[in-house]
Amino acid sequence: MTVRPTAARPFGVRRLLALPVLAALLTGCGIRSTEVPTDFGAAPSRVQCSLAEPNISTQASRGLPVQVFLLCGSSLVAVDRTVRVPDGTADSQRRVLVAQGLLDELTATPSSAEREAGYTTDVRGGIGVGGPHAGDPEDTLRLSSAPADLTSYALAQIVCTFSDSAAAEGDGSVILGGPGRDPLRRYECTDEVRSRPGSQEPPSAEVTGG
Repeated sequence: MTVRPTAARPFGVRRLLALPVLAALLTGCGIRSTEVPTDFGAAPSRVQCSLAEPNISTQASRGLPVQVFLLCGSSLVAVDRTVRVPDGTADSQRRVLVAQGLLDELTATPSSAEREAGYTTDVRGGIGVGGPHAGDPEDTLRLSSAPADLTSYALAQIVCTFSDSAAAEGDGSVILGGPGRDPLRRYECTDEVRSRPGSQEPPSAEVTGG
């Protein structure tokens, strides 16, 4: 019987036949092939610090709509929250209740959607807030931890959150103190603080009179 020589396959066909074999070898070695050609760089990442807009009417039904500042991409970014304040609460007590509600939201773990978008918080749980001591200005807020003991990120989150709420004075500044006898300080939230909370502490000045 005459055996005919096998015709040489074109080079392009041989390359195509070799691809499945190469893929199998890579899989067996624990190497996954990329879905994006490496010549064009890495696959585009998910846009961070971007959340779907909340339903305002739904939020209002749960309490007083507020905003708190979380950390995202090394900056402070406002996110929507709600706090509950009983009807008929006196203004002085209302400020403290709003401030405590804001603190509770700052210490809470961000939602799964917020975590996926890169949001975090540096404010640790257990921080409380109360009103002025004897001799303090009436709009003073005293934290259970001295402001000087907080990280720069946590202090920036608290100051910017309070200054943008009913807990602040009319000019947006906020007077904070700790549980001890350290001097009170009036803090402000600036654009620099919001953009660089780790290196730019909120500007402050000592409060000298009640």
